[in-house]
Amino acid sequence: MRHSPASRAAVRTTIRRAATIVASAVLLVGPLTSTAHAAPAETPELPAELVEAVQRDLGLTPEQYLERAARAQELNTYARDFRAERPSDFAGAWMNSDGKPVVAVTNHDAARQAEQDGYQATVAPISADGLEQALAELNRWVAALPREVSSQVNNTSIDVLNNQIVVDIVNSPLGRALNLPSLIANIQVQLSPGLPANDPAPLGGDTYITADGDVRDTPLERIGICSFGFNGVDANGDPVNITAGHCDAVAREDGGSTVYLPNRGNIDESVQIGSFTNSTAGTDSSLDYGIISLNDAGVDAGLNRPTVRGGNGSTLTVTGTARPVVGAPVCKSGQSSSFTCGVVAADHVETQLLYANGSATTIRGFATTACTLSGDSGGAIVTGTLALGVISGSNSAGAPDCVEANLVLATTGGTSSLGIAVGDIADATGTRVRTESAPE
Repeated sequence: MRHSPASRAAVRTTIRRAATIVASAVLLVGPLTSTAHAAPAETPELPAELVEAVQRDLGLTPEQYLERAARAQELNTYARDFRAERPSDFAGAWMNSDGKPVVAVTNHDAARQAEQDGYQATVAPISADGLEQALAELNRWVAALPREVSSQVNNTSIDVLNNQIVVDIVNSPLGRALNLPSLIANIQVQLSPGLPANDPAPLGGDTYITADGDVRDTPLERIGICSFGFNGVDANGDPVNITAGHCDAVAREDGGSTVYLPNRGNIDESVQIGSFTNSTAGTDSSLDYGIISLNDAGVDAGLNRPTVRGGNGSTLTVTGTARPVVGAPVCKSGQSSSFTCGVVAADHVETQLLYANGSATTIRGFATTACTLSGDSGGAIVTGTLALGVISGSNSAGAPDCVEANLVLATTGGTSSLGIAVGDIADATGTRVRTESAPE
């Protein structure tokens, strides 16, 4: 059935995605401890809205924000090499609240090594390998539970600051009755309110709409609204946009959803700028990513530039890519709440995505404390001027603004968002984020 332009325009703002991921309300951020590293020789100019968000949400100057983001990536490189050389000794790494990097190890000999290399060291009982093995074992146990029982587990994560596994469970009689495996060491259980299986609100940056083929012939209930993430190129060098996979909810036999730039006056006149050619939301992998292959109209519209949009049309140029580091400063771009900032709360989170048909899957990503609202999903998460990930979900999607979200959620740990690392997406798909230094 074809709908008139007037009826489409009237309902376009009420269309919502049916597969939005909801992250747990409580993701721990412990006390955040370095070598003296020089700040970048030239400080990139940041959009005024991003400067405001950095100062408001992080209490940092633009120079401090960029310097801490750079230090976090230096720490990531050091931690990766240290772990490769001494896997049983490495227990984690994070940025302290004062911007100094910390390396956790399992013995004093390894601590002396980290200190000699210029890092603050702390000794923890369990290695990072041990925590990841324990998390995998716990998730296998959860997956084997009856569906009505496993649904009481919101998510599981690694709390690197306290060297433990955190299990977030619905505060219900069934949730409180769960008997967790006693063989897994260092588990912290926290209870939070039950969350809806599917939050119908979209989350993201600049809006795009998806359709089942031609938008003019697609029933309204099969038109979706979502948001662009980072511009990039695929393994063949062709232009793409990297976004959230659950945005490709309208699959067709000959491919994924078609993607349009919405004409807000007449949705039937929206311009097709490409289609999904690769997407998953925990089906083919534990990630939530979507790859939109762009046509000439998409490229002509400007989706081939290494930029992220913020408030009032301002843009941030992406200069490279990064990996999540606990305690690193981050900012996200979204059409609903513009630039908001926070820190990486956990670099390894796994949460269940529940579908309307009763099935479930596990999504793996990282957690941040940046507020995200309905309309922000699929948007870009940056640290400094580096691409870090795309927004997959949030515990504050239903709030009217971030002020209210912070007030309501303050007693249960504050706002938290689930991001999917662009590095993991690149490893899975061969795509690369467009950056100022590598535009093609």
